[in-house]
Amino acid sequence: MSDMRKLLPVLLMALFLSSAPPAHAQKWEISTNALDYINLGTLNIEGGYAVAQHWSVHLGARYNPFAFGSEEKGYFQNKKQAYSAGARWWAWHTWSGLWISGKAQYMEYNSGGILADRAEEGDAFGGSLAAGYTYMVTPHLNVDFGAGVWAGMKYYTRYSCPRCGITVDRGSKPFVMPNDFMVSLSYVF
Repeated sequence: MSDMRKLLPVLLMALFLSSAPPAHAQKWEISTNALDYINLGTLNIEGGYAVAQHWSVHLGARYNPFAFGSEEKGYFQNKKQAYSAGARWWAWHTWSGLWISGKAQYMEYNSGGILADRAEEGDAFGGSLAAGYTYMVTPHLNVDFGAGVWAGMKYYTRYSCPRCGITVDRGSKPFVMPNDFMVSLSYVF
């Protein structure tokens, strides 16, 4: 009889677990790119949703309102607000392993005084292709590594210095530039 009493809790637990509802995969992700903060404090966030085993869709935003310096030493800034929407294809399954992404992106920017005493402001829009790897640290925490390239059209105004307002050039032109250098922390739920 004592053997049956020991076995009864195990049988009850097995019955309970077999009747429990099935667990659902983690569908949502929210992340922030640590390298953007190094870019003069650019605030950023990206949200993602897994639509299939190998596909996820993403919306992102970046914002940098900061200017640094003084009249004596000069000013430098990399102000921007950028918005993106795109998709990722995952080689193994969403939120883990190798991925390739594409997205549409718009950015309003004002940059100057960093490498030269000039400034440029304007609007840029286009498409981006990137690739990377996501490492699962815990079931809810990931680290993303990646890089990409962005191409499109920009409409700009160039100034002779970051604060003087003297226009040097104005126009529009196509561009191709590196984009999405990332070491992101992601929370998956």
